Amino acid sequence: MSRFVVTGTDTGVGKTVFSAALAGALEAHYWKPIQSGLDEGADRDHVARLGGLPPERVLPEAYLLNTPCSPHRAAEIDGVAIDMARLALPGADRLVVEGAGGALVPVTRNTTYADIFAWWNLPVIVVARTTLGTINHSLMTIEVLRARGVAIRGIAFVGDEVADSEMTICGMGDVRNLGRLPRLETLDRASVSAAFAAHFRIEDFA
Repeated sequence: MSRFVVTGTDTGVGKTVFSAALAGALEAHYWKPIQSGLDEGADRDHVARLGGLPPERVLPEAYLLNTPCSPHRAAEIDGVAIDMARLALPGADRLVVEGAGGALVPVTRNTTYADIFAWWNLPVIVVARTTLGTINHSLMTIEVLRARGVAIRGIAFVGDEVADSEMTICGMGDVRNLGRLPRLETLDRASVSAAFAAHFRIEDFA
């Protein structure tokens, strides 16, 4: 079984593109349990397009919220009460689950994504930028996950190569460097698939 959770060190780091690449490479189902903010469309639509996933492998959200902010607040503004039971994992053998923002983003007033990751008990892949500030954000994310007993499969970097930052994060954080998704001039299924194949080893996710 290949079942992973994808989280980021912050919002906008590239975890949706990475999730698309991973789901496509594994021929996995994709699930984003909570989507908040629909101005640019749902992330599942982007993942389906970039990963080449057929409709039956793109699972519907448990909660689809209109307001583009943290899920706990978006739910409050939209008048929705988030029921944790609806966030139970689907049963697919190959599954990529994408969180929102970073590990400590609140899902409710009492629960963060990191808490839910611990409940799910799946290995987590941390997606991190290579730009300035990534060492701090990455190491804090690693500590937050480990404090809750969450297994970390490794770090997937996104952006231009910054060898020392990548080495420092993996060395100090004692985590595997899974690879780096470079900046892509054209963002489509072919470019994402080719970049993943060139910069990651599928064996690390099997």
